Amino acid sequence: MTTWWPYARLAAAVLIIAAVIGQLQLTLSNAMSAETEWGRHLPTVGANFLSFFTIQSNVLAAVVLAIAGVWALRQKDAVRVEPRWLATLLACAATYMIVTGIVYNLLLRNVQLPQGATLPWSNEVLHLVAPLFLLADVLFAPRPRSLPWSTVVVAAVYPIAWVVYTLARSEFIIAPATGEHWWFPYPFLNWHEIGFGIAAYIVGIAAAIIGIACFVVWVRRRRSIRSA
Repeated sequence: MTTWWPYARLAAAVLIIAAVIGQLQLTLSNAMSAETEWGRHLPTVGANFLSFFTIQSNVLAAVVLAIAGVWALRQKDAVRVEPRWLATLLACAATYMIVTGIVYNLLLRNVQLPQGATLPWSNEVLHLVAPLFLLADVLFAPRPRSLPWSTVVVAAVYPIAWVVYTLARSEFIIAPATGEHWWFPYPFLNWHEIGFGIAAYIVGIAAAIIGIACFVVWVRRRRSIRSA
């Protein structure tokens, strides 16, 4: 597995980036054919696209997998473990991607979107295939490094910042599809419709992120002991 896993990481990175680019092209194409001024505003549409947690976590995962793949291919010492900074990035990327897969498939898979708004194969890659690969990477990737439990705190920083950014930005954006004077990447964050109910979703997702981060760190610690 040591010999071919780096290539699997690189292939996964390429597939993820292809899926992101494919969905971006469709999103911009739909915007250019929109009938309203706010629907055709490409800077807003592009910024909205990049504001999805799914897109950000997938891009992070692709970059980290590519770095990890290249790093492994350059190592002549077959037993050398990953440097701590890379192991931390892999743990964070895995946490976000696993949470992305869980949240989408539990809360968002059956949410109806406008016809042609999503690219089917890209949607499956970003929400199912990539999260499953990152889970497999946690469970089976060779040469895992043990990480301290403080990594869980590190992994929680970005999602907290993303929620603050999303809620602050939402009130200044006209929704391209509806013309509403606010825009949320996910319906469970739309406090205009569900009010303080968003608190339950935020707490639940925060608990999921912390729980998955604990799982990732625990697996790494266990696997590093066995490898040693």
